Amino acid sequence: MTEKDLIIGCTKEDQVCQRELYKKYAGKMMVVCMRYSNNRMEAEDLLQDGFIKIFDNIAKFKQEGSLEGWIRRIIVNIALNKIRATKMLFEDISTKAEVFSNDDATIVDKLSEQDLLNIINKLPNGYKYVFNMYAIEGYSHKEIADNLGIEEASSRSQYAKAKKYLQQKVQHLEKVKI
Repeated sequence: MTEKDLIIGCTKEDQVCQRELYKKYAGKMMVVCMRYSNNRMEAEDLLQDGFIKIFDNIAKFKQEGSLEGWIRRIIVNIALNKIRATKMLFEDISTKAEVFSNDDATIVDKLSEQDLLNIINKLPNGYKYVFNMYAIEGYSHKEIADNLGIEEASSRSQYAKAKKYLQQKVQHLEKVKI
């Protein structure tokens, strides 16, 4: 079944097509959900809410970009809505940007994907959300600020602090492995 067939079937609420679309993208989207949640059960709730919204709105997909990108955007928006609804408080932050070395990429390259995901999940929530949105999803700091209801400088600061935290954790892991 082609992607176009899946989309057409899902617009007609065909359960076989819905199941196939879910099977095709649920694994990748669960990883996204895990980055925005504190535990697996919360991530599963996000995933379920996301796919309900996907199936309700699939007729609006204009096929101008990738279906996976459209699905990812919906999943991220569901996660952001959850964050906004809980009025998540960010760590006490300063508006001064901190400066770090550019060795971050070298350090991160040495980790497995699972090691990195585990470290990211241990970030304080404010750091985690901003890091995911900026470094992984590609949002600008202005978009992050608008989505989370914070100042743009706060987004930059949260990102810088997240990088520092990750750098320290990675360096600790390197020492343990030696």
